[in-house]
Amino acid sequence: MNRARILAVVLALLGVQLGWLIAPAYACGCGAMVADPASQIAVSSEQSLLRWDGRQEQIVMRLTVGGDADRAAWIMPVPHRATVRLGDPALFDQLATAIAPVHRTRYHFWPRNGDWPFDDQDDAAAAAPPAAGGVDVVDRQRLGPFDVARLTATDPAALDTWLHDNGFTFPARLRTALQPYVDRRWEYVAVRLAPRSSHTPLHGALDPLHLTFASDRPVYPMRLSRLARTPQSLGLYVLAAHRMETRTAIGGQQPDVVFAGRLDKPAGALGRLATGTPYLTALNQQFPDPARISGDHELRRTAADTPVQQVVHEDRLREVAGIPAWLLTVGGGLLLVVTAVVLVVVRRSRRPVAPPPPVRTPPPFPPSAPLG
Repeated sequence: MNRARILAVVLALLGVQLGWLIAPAYACGCGAMVADPASQIAVSSEQSLLRWDGRQEQIVMRLTVGGDADRAAWIMPVPHRATVRLGDPALFDQLATAIAPVHRTRYHFWPRNGDWPFDDQDDAAAAAPPAAGGVDVVDRQRLGPFDVARLTATDPAALDTWLHDNGFTFPARLRTALQPYVDRRWEYVAVRLAPRSSHTPLHGALDPLHLTFASDRPVYPMRLSRLARTPQSLGLYVLAAHRMETRTAIGGQQPDVVFAGRLDKPAGALGRLATGTPYLTALNQQFPDPARISGDHELRRTAADTPVQQVVHEDRLREVAGIPAWLLTVGGGLLLVVTAVVLVVVRRSRRPVAPPPPVRTPPPFPPSAPLG
């Protein structure tokens, strides 16, 4: 397969599952994906972690893709030159465990659907090719299924030419969206997505990519998401020294805090990233109208490191020795009433009966005198 044909495009957005979420929810950068015009590809989910230690930012991202395309490309703007390597896939499982809700049992007295007697009812890196004018390929490397190039560009049109020369059609609306990054002299990470064997469609969860670049403030690229044609979701893990929040909603709904708290000596990939940045914040945000997205997310420290933990309640019927408490209470009450009635009846049956008063016989009338 000709590697020069299938390089390019800037990695657009980074989302988190958090799962999650969640339900977890995800940010989708479909507007920044370029594929062969004769094929289709879609990102079903993205998971991302942003780590910031005050001077350096790291972003770990994993894409889950589907469709019939056997090659595609992403382009991601970054404020400074980035290094790129493969990330640890176990990281996202560790993050999901770290923010998992606390399960607590909540008891109720009276039976509900699902409780007896209602239990029958239903609950309602290769050599770089010659660059087009205006595009400088700083570096190129092969990382797992990815062909990664670090680029600089002085004009979005130059990226257009470069992509076209490498076999991709550059959407005009993406050129416009990239202009603010060109104006600010950001650089780009161009990532070619390709399967391990030729002519096999890209499908499923890809290996994570781990980007590192200098940054005096944490920023999460979101501007390219405004190109999406359907409502978007953003899920973002943030590792820092303190709890973090977004400065503004950038055109979406106010972000929800799914989790906030200090990690207690995590191991593995998460433990390595949490060293020096032990506070984890998980954010979830909805964008009903992506066209209103006004820029990138900038994050800042909150006024206090107030912890947030989701709680999932499991409702159970209160029981005593396996017997519903309501049945014992109601049955016991009825038994007391019956017992009281029986006692009253028994007492009355044992009470001595007074003999009836004697019947008095009236004296006989005197004989009447004869009539004369």
